[in-house]
Amino acid sequence: MTRVYVVVEGSTEESFVKEVLGPALRFREVYLIPIILGPPGHKGGNTNYARVKKDVLVQLKQDRTACCSTILDFYGLGRGFPGIPLPANLTNIEKVNRIEQAVKADIMAQLPDVRADIRFLPYLQLHEYEGLLFSDPAAFARGIYAPNLSASFQQVRNEFPTPEDINDGPDTAPSKRVVQLSPGYRKPLHGTLAALEVGINRMRQECPHFREWVERIEALGAENPENHP
Repeated sequence: MTRVYVVVEGSTEESFVKEVLGPALRFREVYLIPIILGPPGHKGGNTNYARVKKDVLVQLKQDRTACCSTILDFYGLGRGFPGIPLPANLTNIEKVNRIEQAVKADIMAQLPDVRADIRFLPYLQLHEYEGLLFSDPAAFARGIYAPNLSASFQQVRNEFPTPEDINDGPDTAPSKRVVQLSPGYRKPLHGTLAALEVGINRMRQECPHFREWVERIEALGAENPENHP
């Protein structure tokens, strides 16, 4: 079994890893362990790069038989990330790829002897966790006990090529759109319930950057000789 520590932004992402993504990858011989950003007992948030870098380095150094990844929202990303500022002409996926590559290069430079080139797989969520939930608007609405919002969620989804393109404005980011339609939406509870309803397979079908990351995580299990007697 390949262990992957996943540094996450908060309790919603922690629950997503534990209850949705982790079980889906276990049959691939990959065991995901979420680590909320910051010191023990902290509630996450404030994703400045100094904090992210510290947590990633800790995980890579303390367990050299495991891998490390991240789930951080591109929307509202904190200060200090390498790769920023971004050229204006990049696509959304090109933007996050540029930052992810710069983060990986920085971690590799900091720890040249721990094989971070193989063991570290940084991931930024475009643009926000709720973007994944728009992969299936009807399931999203059912998951938050508001099936009457199915058409409204579908209308939001139809405005963009993929759920990951739902934009990052202060009033138009995915979570902002959800709260405008459903003021009672509570991210830690409803975000996980909706993710279970939507399902990982639908997210992979609709969200290319998420799909690529999940495939890289899956490959860690396939590449580990301990998983193949």
